[in-house]
Amino acid sequence: MPILSQQQTIPSAPASAPEPGGAALPRASGNSHVSPVIATGLARLGEIAVLVISGLAVAAAWMGLEETFFDNRYFLAILAAVVVTSAASQRLELFTIAALTSPLRQVPKIVLGWTTAMGALVTIVFLLKAGPDFSRGWMLLWYVGGFAAVVLFRYTASVAVHRWARAGLLNRRAVVFGAGAEGRALIDSLEADEGSDVRICGVFDDRGADRIATTVRGYPRLGNVDELVSFCRKTPVDLLIVSLPITAETRLLEILKKLWVLPVDIRLAAHANKLRFRPRAYSFVGRVPLLDLFDKPLADWDSIVKTVFDKVVAAVALVLLAPVMVAVAIAIRYDSKGPVLFRQKRLGFNNELIDVYKFRSMYVDLADGSAAKLVTKGDPRVTRVGRIIRKTSLDELPQLFNVLLGTLSLVGPRPHALQAKAADRLYHEVVDGYFARHKVKPGITGWAQINGWRGETDTSEKIQKRVEHDLYYIENWSLFFDIYILARTPMSLFQSENAY
Repeated sequence: MPILSQQQTIPSAPASAPEPGGAALPRASGNSHVSPVIATGLARLGEIAVLVISGLAVAAAWMGLEETFFDNRYFLAILAAVVVTSAASQRLELFTIAALTSPLRQVPKIVLGWTTAMGALVTIVFLLKAGPDFSRGWMLLWYVGGFAAVVLFRYTASVAVHRWARAGLLNRRAVVFGAGAEGRALIDSLEADEGSDVRICGVFDDRGADRIATTVRGYPRLGNVDELVSFCRKTPVDLLIVSLPITAETRLLEILKKLWVLPVDIRLAAHANKLRFRPRAYSFVGRVPLLDLFDKPLADWDSIVKTVFDKVVAAVALVLLAPVMVAVAIAIRYDSKGPVLFRQKRLGFNNELIDVYKFRSMYVDLADGSAAKLVTKGDPRVTRVGRIIRKTSLDELPQLFNVLLGTLSLVGPRPHALQAKAADRLYHEVVDGYFARHKVKPGITGWAQINGWRGETDTSEKIQKRVEHDLYYIENWSLFFDIYILARTPMSLFQSENAY
């Protein structure tokens, strides 16, 4: 029997959704940037592992496996020394990209940090009068062997970091808005700063060619603010720097109103402003001061934690819910002719078009793949089984496969069909800044859904409330927030008066 319905798939769909009033854009390629936070964090974890393994290996070789692994004294001693070493290395700035690329130069600092840790361990053992419980030979051998292991690890890490640097993976891709005097000064400052990890992809400005040259300090001027939004949709960008006088308040607000929907870090260049703030008010690219305007949500470790959580929970859920999904598939097959599943194009992260899988809930010949007409109460297009699985959201279960594929998250703003409307108007026409909800991956469930804003959107208020809840979720994300929403989701299915 057929499994996947093609009648509810938009034929020849573009690879990315159109901006309001614009043409469809090609899908953005994958983000190949390696965050310095991730790189240095992995280095820290690697060094901790090296020290723990070397400590246990030396203990096992010196005293035997039984005394090493069946006596927690050595585990506690190793743990204490590693914690002090990590703290000392942080204080000595050993976990920076610059330090990782020059391991031999860091040897004096490594010696200082490791000696401090071992000195602290010896002091604790002395104060606790636990000297007879620990082998002095083990301490001496671990001091030498641990130092050698850390140096070897850092040399290996430096090879990887240099390789990433040559491939450009450690560089943040940046675009500059503002091609005037301030923009040119910003580019000069960034290029003069050897500590900057920013690589400029292009310059944008609202002023025409009669006022601004086609190249700015050797970089192409690629268009106005609308073209900047399109560029960030189809090209991976990490950082967007607005270089305008801070006194140009009206122009700045007009530009930010269009840019804040993008999933990138947005900064205001502060190098040329006479108005000065306290140092803590700035972030820095090398030595160039910037004012933080908007941060990309779910960056660095947050993104990794959420991805791992999504895939693990989705895999477990698929196993546990397999009998339910089989039962739903059988019911659909015998209730009406046609395939069990259908695939629909929806808007995903950064307005990319994604394929979303669902159980079929409509008659095949009455299907509306683009959702130009939303389902209403008593809709004749919905099958008998379809009414039940839509009411209980069982039709969403195949989206667990989307989570494993990486196009959806377990929790996030629900992905909407392309032609979905509220009060006969497209969603982005009703809600100002609607596309800001696409700064993160869409989800199977979300904060809006457990608060009752699911189902039919026959009024402007309903989609407005849904977007407000979506934006609240994006701004306040945490792993515990996701767990809370998942725990509340089954209960919210009983409050389904708007779901048909």
